[in-house]
Formats: sequence, structure tokens, C-alpha cells
Amino acid sequence: MTGAQDVTACMVVIGNEVLSGRTRDANIQMIGTGLAALGIRLKEARVVADDPQAIISTVNECRRRYDYVFTTGGIGPTHDDITTDCIAQCFGVPVERHPEAVRRLVSHYGDENLNEARLRMANIPQGATLIDNPVSQAPGFCLENVYVMAGVPRIAQAMFDGIKHSLRGGMPVVSQSVAAYMREGDLAAPLSAIQDEFTDVELGSYPFVRSDRLGVSIVGRSTDASRLAEAMARVAGAMRAAGHEPDAEDPTGSGQPI
Repeated sequence: MTGAQDVTACMVVIGNEVLSGRTRDANIQMIGTGLAALGIRLKEARVVADDPQAIISTVNECRRRYDYVFTTGGIGPTHDDITTDCIAQCFGVPVERHPEAVRRLVSHYGDENLNEARLRMANIPQGATLIDNPVSQAPGFCLENVYVMAGVPRIAQAMFDGIKHSLRGGMPVVSQSVAAYMREGDLAAPLSAIQDEFTDVELGSYPFVRSDRLGVSIVGRSTDASRLAEAMARVAGAMRAAGHEPDAEDPTGSGQPI
């Protein structure tokens, strides 16, 4: 399914709280889904600690490999919010107090509540463009192909909604799934043959257990809707040939149509 026209992205989730398990990341799915609708393939997602060298090396590697890099986390007012300084070091530029960012914080907090800790959120790498934050006003920023956003899911969603119209996309990726109560291994051979025939369709196999019943959901993705539909019809036929009728509703319990 990949080709010369592919537009690719990587996501870097920053924060010890995610690695420790105290916080569950909710942004990878949101951003991945949003990018797919734009025809941008999220090829990789990494989670790194609040460690300067880890952040700098990861972002530098990813920004050279992918068309876009999206980071979440580490741009708040506390001592462990070090993402801004790290991104500045990636590009070899200083951090400056951005007048427009200060204005936005003043409008949100008021002069009387805008302490030095909160003003840290107006520190932006030189040359960066602000990313609007309609929730709490503290902006993210973009520097070349790196987009730096908050880790709080509601704010990250608002920031992404504000920038997605400016992203250069490729062919939109459409998806379809079909599922049945059967063992994954019983479908492996015919599924492999279908994948060999439909090289322009990406087929993924996802086993599940629901109400003590084993099942498998096959998810197909492609930029060609007609080829995708043909491939998924073949998958459903293989399930029937093995003696299992595909379910009309998603038996994984996600509530999504298959």
C-alpha cells in the first residue's frame, strides 16, 4: 500500500507518567485516526521519558525520517516540562518569550494570576509558529515539520483540530473489517494467500475473546476502496469456507461496524 506519494508521520509521546503506567495515553489513537483521514500514514509512535537526551535524539531521528513529527506532553508550567527547551536544541535555536503567547496567557489568567511558572508556557523556540489552544490558551508550536502539542487529551485534540487543515496529505486511507468466531490459525493460510494477491491492501489479524468464545477480526486498509471491498469479500468467503459465518456486528465489543 505504500508508494512514492505516501505522506508519513511519527508521534513522540513524552512523559515519565506514561512510561510508569500512571497515565494512559489517549492521543496516539486520536492523532492516528485524524492523520489517516488526511491521507497521512502514522508509521511509528514512540514513548520517551522526561530526559533531554532521549527527547532530542528521538525527535532529531524522526524529523529526518518522516514528513511530520507530532509530540505530546512536556509543555506545561512545572520543572519537568522540558519539551520546549529540547526542541529548541534539536534545531539549534534559542528559546524566547513570545509576546503573542504572553498576551494569550494574560487574557486567560489575568495579570494578577500570571506567575513566572505560567509564563514559562510562553517560552517558544525562535522562529516557531504558535499552535492555538482554545481550551487553556497556552499554545503549542510548530518548527519546520515538528508539531509540539500538549499531553492533556482534550487540549491535544483541540490543537490538532486547529492544524490539520494545514497539513499536506496524500490519498486518504479507508478501512474495513470483518470478524467471525473462529480460531485465528484456521484462517492463517487463506488470509496469507489473499494478502499475496492484494498487495495494495494491508490486512491485519486481531484475535479476541468474548463471552469465553475465541474469534478473529480481520482489518483491511487501503487507498483504493474498490480493491479493499474486493479483498474483504474474499476474507469473508474464506471464513465461510472454514465453516464460520462472519458476524454482522463487531464481536470484539468495540461497537464499531465491521
